[in-house]
Amino acid sequence: MKLFNMIDPDTAAVRLGAKTSAGIVDLVAAGAPGAKMADVIAHPGLLDEMRQVVDEVNSDPGQYTDCMLEEQKVSWAPVIVAPSKIICVGLNYGRHAAESGLPVPTTPVLFSKFNNSLAAHRDKIPIPAATRQADYEVELGVVIGRRARHVTVDKALAHVFGYCTANDFSARDLQTRTSQWLLGKALDKFLPLGPYLVTAEEVPNPQELTLRCWVNGELRQNSSTADMIFSVAEIISYISQHFALEAGDVICTGTPEGVIMGMANKVWLSPGDKVTVEVGELGKLTNVMAADS
Repeated sequence: MKLFNMIDPDTAAVRLGAKTSAGIVDLVAAGAPGAKMADVIAHPGLLDEMRQVVDEVNSDPGQYTDCMLEEQKVSWAPVIVAPSKIICVGLNYGRHAAESGLPVPTTPVLFSKFNNSLAAHRDKIPIPAATRQADYEVELGVVIGRRARHVTVDKALAHVFGYCTANDFSARDLQTRTSQWLLGKALDKFLPLGPYLVTAEEVPNPQELTLRCWVNGELRQNSSTADMIFSVAEIISYISQHFALEAGDVICTGTPEGVIMGMANKVWLSPGDKVTVEVGELGKLTNVMAADS
């Protein structure tokens, strides 16, 4: 099931929708409980109710015409709006490590982002005046569905609620200013997630997904999660040996080769550039860069 968050035009509250075979549907208007995404993740019974509504829409879309939305008019929100943790993995693709001129890590390289970095599909991404080196990174995002602490690799994927397309925007000059990457990673709106959060049963193997990124229509990244150094299951297990992952936590699993940082002729992102990223069938995520006001 493909769930998403949208902004209610009347109340400005975040509410749930789903992409069905009949189109985009407002789940609350269609009769699903008015729960938030975090509640659906935490309570499997609510997810079952959402599935029932989606099944009914798919089987008899004519009864739900008043609940259907025009995709171009949806006011999107990030698929997760208030995670307790956002954990990112650096240098997790072999060819990306090579283009960065860095050795292949022997353990996962972890860093964090915060909720200020969250952005939605079609949001404008402000480039702060403090950076001259804004870069893109298509990534597979993982949303935890239940608490994970000391889990083994073979049990790790059972703790996943779903997957989404992510773009780990980075300010390379700020990232490399010191040995700590935080400053170049945790900027406002530098982590769009969406447009959909796809439940785990629709992604039987997260290690065989394509990853692509286009800038102004030009294909820049074209790879596969098969090139990950540490698999999704290994990342979850590794993190859980050190601290607990809770329902709703987000993990961004690294980017493949093709980023601006790895190019001989580096033309950094600038206001007006349109960046689209896609992971498998999880949905295309598009954002336009903007000057920071």
